[in-house]
Amino acid sequence: MMDAVPAIPPFERFYVEQSDVVLGFLRKRLPRDAAEDAFQETFLRALRAYDRLEHGEHLRAWVLTIAARIAIDTGRRTRPTAHELPELPVVDGRPAYAEIEHLAGALPPTERAAVVLRYAYDLAYDDIATALGSSPEAARQAASSGIRRLRSKGGTP
Repeated sequence: MMDAVPAIPPFERFYVEQSDVVLGFLRKRLPRDAAEDAFQETFLRALRAYDRLEHGEHLRAWVLTIAARIAIDTGRRTRPTAHELPELPVVDGRPAYAEIEHLAGALPPTERAAVVLRYAYDLAYDDIATALGSSPEAARQAASSGIRRLRSKGGTP
């Protein structure tokens, strides 16, 4: 006996059934305004492709795949550039670099910057590379070299 393939529901019903899941998914991955924009873009793309669907199986996975790709694209478009690095929080009235300046102060400038941005500010290597005007690999290497140098001198961040 052959299993019946689920029929494709009307788009309106599909939207009602999936909208809360998609919005929740996007809000976990993007800032609120960006999530709402991505939500609209997700269902716009789904609507454009809806008439080409061959069956109604795995509709939630399909729409979440669309949403995930939009979230990734949104994240790529909103990466800070060297001129617009994010303002980083100050904890207890001291900037984050002040917490490790006694360790990183003796490092060469590039290593010091990479170590402070990575371990004091918890920036990704892509963002560190932007700040240093280098590649993510060079930023990772500078931070690694700085940490090795600190460990060899007896300081461990």
